[in-house]
Amino acid sequence: MTTTTSQKPVLPGPDRDWLAQHQEPVLEPDLAIVDPHHHLWGPPRATYLQADIETDLNAGHRVIGTVFVECLEQYRDSGPEPMRPLGETRFARSVADATGGRVCTGIVGHADLRLGTSVNRVLEGHLKEGGGRFRGIRQSSVWDPDPTVRTTTRIPPEKLLLDPNFREGFACLAPLGLSFDCWTYFHQLPELENLARAFPDTVIVLDHVGGVLGVGPYAGRRQDLFSEWRMAIESLARCPNVRIKLGGLGMHSCGFDLDGQALPPSSETLVALWRPYLDVCLSAFGVERAMFESNFPVDQVSCSYQVLWNAFKRYAAGFSETEKAALFRGNAIETYRLEIPRGQ
Repeated sequence: MTTTTSQKPVLPGPDRDWLAQHQEPVLEPDLAIVDPHHHLWGPPRATYLQADIETDLNAGHRVIGTVFVECLEQYRDSGPEPMRPLGETRFARSVADATGGRVCTGIVGHADLRLGTSVNRVLEGHLKEGGGRFRGIRQSSVWDPDPTVRTTTRIPPEKLLLDPNFREGFACLAPLGLSFDCWTYFHQLPELENLARAFPDTVIVLDHVGGVLGVGPYAGRRQDLFSEWRMAIESLARCPNVRIKLGGLGMHSCGFDLDGQALPPSSETLVALWRPYLDVCLSAFGVERAMFESNFPVDQVSCSYQVLWNAFKRYAAGFSETEKAALFRGNAIETYRLEIPRGQ
C-alpha cells in the first residue's frame, strides 16, 4: 500500500497580546506535572518550538517532563514515503537532548498502520531514531461527513479503525511495546471500542476527552450531544486497556468560543465550562486511567499555559494528594514508561 504525506495543517495561532490581558498567580507551584500531550512546529503554522515551550514550562508550574505527539513536523523530504515520518522523531529527540530530557521526555510518532505487517520496518525505524524515547504511534482517525468540521488537513478515510489492513498493522504495536494514541470524534467512539476489544493487550490512549464537537452542524446542540458523548465514553471505559487524556477542550472545534471573547478566560471560567466533561471522564475511567494534558499550542488559542494548568488544579482542589499525583504525573509516567530527568 502506498501512503501519502499531506500538507501541514495551518491552524490559527494564538493572539499573545490578547492572552496577556489576563494574568493570575500560579496555584500549587510545587505540584509536579508531566504534560503528556503537546506539539512542536514551525512555519507555515504559528511557530511553537523549543524556546516557546520552555517559556511556558518556566512560567511558574513545576513541569518535570513532557510527551511530544506527532504533528507532521520535519518529515524527511526524500526517500520512501512510509519512512518520512521518522524525520519528526529525530527532530523530537534532538529537542529532548537539548533540554536534558525535560521536553520530549517521551515521543509519540506517526506511521500508516494500513501498511499491514510491513509497517514493522517503520516502527523499528522510529525506535532507532527515538534513542530510547519512542513510546507509541498516533494515526488520527478524525472523520466527519460535514466538510466544515476539520481539525487536520490529513483527512483519514471513514471507519479507519475498522479497516482490516489498519488492524493488521495495529497488531504490530504490542509486540514492540508500543501504545496507540487515538484522536477521533465523539461519534466515532464505538469504532474505537470495537478496536480496543479486539486488541485487549494493546494500550490505547484516547486524546482530548474523546473529540467533543460544537461547530458546524454541531453548534447549538451541546446538551443533546453531551448525552451522546457521555454514553460512548462510559461504554468505552469498560475496556481496561483504554486510558484518557483530560484536555483539548480549548480547541476551536469544541465550540466554547473562548477565542472569540473580548478578554481571555480565567481558570475559574475554564473549570465552570469544562467540569461536566471532566466529571464524566473521571467517573468512567477513574483516576487510575486518566491524565491532564495541555494540547499546546493548539489550546493556546483559548488560554495561556499558566491559566490552563491553574484550571486543572482548581478542578482537582478537593482530591487527595495520591489522586493528584496520578492525574498530574503518575499515570503519564506509567503509560508512556517515562524516565524523568534527575533533579526535576
